[in-house]
Amino acid sequence: MFERFKKVFAKDAKEAFAPSSQLASSQVSEWAGTRGFAFSERSEGKGFSLEGTVGNKPWRMERGRPSRNFIRGEELRARAELGINEDVAVLVMNRRLKDALEKKAYQLYTDTLQTTADPNLPEEMRWLAMYQEVGWDSIPKPFWERYAVLADERDHALAWLDAGLAGLLMDWPEPGPTAEVPFMLMLLRGKAYLRMECTPSDMPTLEHAATIFTSACEAALGGLSTDISL
Repeated sequence: MFERFKKVFAKDAKEAFAPSSQLASSQVSEWAGTRGFAFSERSEGKGFSLEGTVGNKPWRMERGRPSRNFIRGEELRARAELGINEDVAVLVMNRRLKDALEKKAYQLYTDTLQTTADPNLPEEMRWLAMYQEVGWDSIPKPFWERYAVLADERDHALAWLDAGLAGLLMDWPEPGPTAEVPFMLMLLRGKAYLRMECTPSDMPTLEHAATIFTSACEAALGGLSTDISL
């Protein structure tokens, strides 16, 4: 059954999410220099990485081969060691991806022939079962139509996702990723994460993704930090 599951998942993803084009490393390197980010290119042109700090906390963003089977082409991912409360769990996920993962999870758990678990299934499917979707009226309805917010506690989501961050998530530069492009922004285990399909693979999208991530880190440090010195 899992073989069928993976084939269906890959087919749906291929239809919904187009592969990304190449982004010139020279463009990224020049832009990184203007922002004070450290830039490094992987061997054989297999992607790049950026490093910086936010609130004196280190972060790293990289583009490379996808680590999830629902991402096609290349993946842009970021991680920051924020040191916030490790019990906090908040996930912002584009609704199209959430719906696709829930559909696959339903197919999986209703197949009576399946007796073993596939270790290659994304952990995001487990998060859908662990955390509840939350929402509130101060953020406009179009945001909730595009994104779903899941959290261990609603107050944690409220403390992190303010109107400014929500606005950035909606204000992608043209052509920008559509609502169907896989996207996740997360606070888990005291860290911040971003994971998205690198579509379109252009400088405006990369720049905006970096702004979203660093702004998310600043919001988390401001609203959920356990460090009284901040």
